[in-house]
Amino acid sequence: MTNRRNFLKSLAGATAALSLNNMAFGAESNSDRLGEVLPKRKLGRTGEYVTMLGTGGYHVGWTTERDAQEVIEAALEGGVRFFDTAESYAKGISEERYGKYLTPKHRDLIFLMTKSTGKDAKTVQEHLEGSLRRLKVDQIDLLQVHSLRTPEDADSRVENGVLEVLIKAKEQGKIKYIGLTGHQNPYALNRMLELTKESDIFDAAQMPVNVLDQSYYSFAENVIPKILDRNMGLLAMKSLADGRFFAKKEKANWTSEDPLIPNYLSIKEAMHFVWSLPVSVLISGNENATFMREKIALARSFSKLSEEERIALIDKVRDIALTGKLEYFKKREV
Repeated sequence: MTNRRNFLKSLAGATAALSLNNMAFGAESNSDRLGEVLPKRKLGRTGEYVTMLGTGGYHVGWTTERDAQEVIEAALEGGVRFFDTAESYAKGISEERYGKYLTPKHRDLIFLMTKSTGKDAKTVQEHLEGSLRRLKVDQIDLLQVHSLRTPEDADSRVENGVLEVLIKAKEQGKIKYIGLTGHQNPYALNRMLELTKESDIFDAAQMPVNVLDQSYYSFAENVIPKILDRNMGLLAMKSLADGRFFAKKEKANWTSEDPLIPNYLSIKEAMHFVWSLPVSVLISGNENATFMREKIALARSFSKLSEEERIALIDKVRDIALTGKLEYFKKREV
């Protein structure tokens, strides 16, 4: 308990610094030609400010095209200006839908991120060119080395020239910033950070951040301090464990007789917990506009949880967290 309390205290200070001089934590938000924009947070050392809620591209790819269009429109209408996707989401369909319903009219208003799972220079270059084409843009704001699985995976991608491709693309103006992601193994991200300690090329990192994480194979305890030390933007994903906090999710192959939400905590508590940590943006996947609007309302109602409130939530779900079943995406061996 003492270690956990000290850890959360350190994060509390970092969260306060993140919100300084921007529009998070109840300050007035700004507006653009589409209307009121959600509160923004600083994206690490980039100088960019991004909305505290982002639209997840995975769901944009697998849901129906009509629902995908409505999710994009609801996000824009609700003030979301951060859009996530990846070349691998539905074999490029997610990017194509952004290229059809998002970027043609609204590229100047949004922060656009995509990712490459490529393991070598040639594949990453192909992914980059394909993403630019499908998204119908000349420049991607953030391109991330996607889904690092193990420390050995990080070693291999570096050895096979993945980073050189991204550095060159940044010099050419095809991308503005470079990031990395992982959801299986925190030590895979740590290894990539270690390998790039001298070059310090990464501007952002995306990883699971949720109320369960601190109890099992924790990204928050193992990776977040390193991210903050390097002044990188922290992008939160899996904040509802890809829907496993609930009894069942659409297109799911599981059911739960004892769901985390609502039996142990509310969706508001789960998401406000994450926003109370030093995250730049919480990326939320929504397969329809109703879900998207629900997350927007939660962002607008955000009030920072105290240290005691955060610890109480962690303790409330600790036994469930230790089973590892809800955070199924975490794997010690891959």
